[in-house]
Amino acid sequence: METKYKRLILKISGEALAGNLGYGLDFGTLSSISKQIREVNELGVQVAIVVGGGNIWRGISGNSKGIDRATADYMGMLATVMNALALQDALEQVGVMTRVQSAIEMHQIAETYIRRRAIRHLEKGRVVIFAAGTGNPYFSTDTTAALRAAELEADVILMAKKVDGIYDSDPNKNSNAKRFKSLSYMDVLNLGLGVMDSTAASLCKDNKIPIIVFDLTGEGNIKRAVMGEDIGTYLGGGTLD
Repeated sequence: METKYKRLILKISGEALAGNLGYGLDFGTLSSISKQIREVNELGVQVAIVVGGGNIWRGISGNSKGIDRATADYMGMLATVMNALALQDALEQVGVMTRVQSAIEMHQIAETYIRRRAIRHLEKGRVVIFAAGTGNPYFSTDTTAALRAAELEADVILMAKKVDGIYDSDPNKNSNAKRFKSLSYMDVLNLGLGVMDSTAASLCKDNKIPIIVFDLTGEGNIKRAVMGEDIGTYLGGGTLD
């Protein structure tokens, strides 16, 4: 079965891992995501994952409560490590070989991120999970996804959300909200749509990395995106549509 993309970055937010709980980890959601990833891994697609930590801790929220911003961000990076280990366990339970690579050294539980080693794991059919963001405060996991995609020469970033694309307003609050089929990078930057931060969007623009924003909760949606089906919102093409 021919796939449109051969190597991809899957960006999974911490909020997505919380499922309907709103916080922490929903193990049913972890299992569902893992089975979807196995499905595309079995097609020979090389999958690397960047995982967020917002279901446990958000650096910006901590900063707003008086914690030093850099300290709050480092706490958020540690939250992503917890999520990465949980996702690794869920993937291995369904038979997928994985490696966790952390941007912060913690040898007992994860490899230190090394670009060439990550590529070698992917070539061997292993799913690589990137934890601890970029290892630097003030940078989001969206920026991590863009950076790793550029470093690994990924064909696409699949940005998994709880909604089926990008809308002109919150679809949960506005029943008339319009979903965009495609957007340019500049649309994201100029309209402030909030799908990703400006640093990540600029990095994708400069390196011509396409992004597909789609609904992770739909069974089989990762495979549909990999096969090139019209799903979610495509970033990097033309203008507003």
